[in-house]
Amino acid sequence: MTSMRDIPVLLDGRKLTVVDPPAPKTRQDANGAEVPVIDKDGVMQFVVSLFCKLLVPAGQRAPKGEEIKVTLASDPGEGFDEGTRVQLIDPQVSPYSFETPDGRTVSGISFKAMGLKHATPAPAPAPVRRGKDDGEGGQ
Repeated sequence: MTSMRDIPVLLDGRKLTVVDPPAPKTRQDANGAEVPVIDKDGVMQFVVSLFCKLLVPAGQRAPKGEEIKVTLASDPGEGFDEGTRVQLIDPQVSPYSFETPDGRTVSGISFKAMGLKHATPAPAPAPVRRGKDDGEGGQ
């Protein structure tokens, strides 16, 4: 049986903008102290908050976007301040579900990527053109 973890995801056609710059990922230990998250290979993990929004053709309104937190498998380095447009390197999602102590079920997906890079300007999708032959604007 294959695991439903680390599913590759294609984010082409989406604009990713830094909301909270990359920082070391931390957890609280048993004493309540913040400790860095280290992967199975001993590498420190990082986390970045991004705003993800669909790219639409000029003149069209984009649907509401979503803020996502992404765990990064490596230190992305400097230059990823708030408002910076970025791309994820090898983005993946993993579904999760757990029950809280009060009996509620919490489900969702977590995002991770091998790294982060500055976005290369992508051309906006071409506007949809309507002419006489498609039933629009005819007599």
